[in-house]
Amino acid sequence: MAFLKKFSLIIAALALLTLVLIVFAHYLHGTVPPEVNPQAEARLLQRLQPAGAVYAGDTGAAAMAAAADAARNAAASQVAYGGTLDGAVIYNTLCSACHGSGVAGAPKLEKAAWAARVAQGTDTVVKHAIEGYQGAAGVMPARGGNPALSDEQVRATVTWMLENLK
Repeated sequence: MAFLKKFSLIIAALALLTLVLIVFAHYLHGTVPPEVNPQAEARLLQRLQPAGAVYAGDTGAAAMAAAADAARNAAASQVAYGGTLDGAVIYNTLCSACHGSGVAGAPKLEKAAWAARVAQGTDTVVKHAIEGYQGAAGVMPARGGNPALSDEQVRATVTWMLENLK
């Protein structure tokens, strides 16, 4: 009988120790911060970015100038065809897709097809190439469908096309 009493006491003490350890482990688990998903954190920070900025005084003017320079540098790095002003290169890689076959009413490089356009003047043809144009004969997308083309590149390409009419 004494054995059963001591054995029951040891089992009860072990059960109590187990219960204490479980409660302590639960407490410790609650104190550890959860791991943050880096992608979720990046998305959250992106959503929290301000929609615009306020520039005031001398420091505002400097910040505005720096932002404009950064925008110019970013745009310069995305100029089409490495910024080349060789009209032949741009025509052969972009414009010939439509003007080579006459797609969507695009005039081929033939004098007869360009006579009415040339009569309007080179500046008008360049303006239509930059801004886009929709006429009775067809559609010319702005910058030939490539918004990365600069005005100078469009002008050089139009000049090359007009000089190479057959």
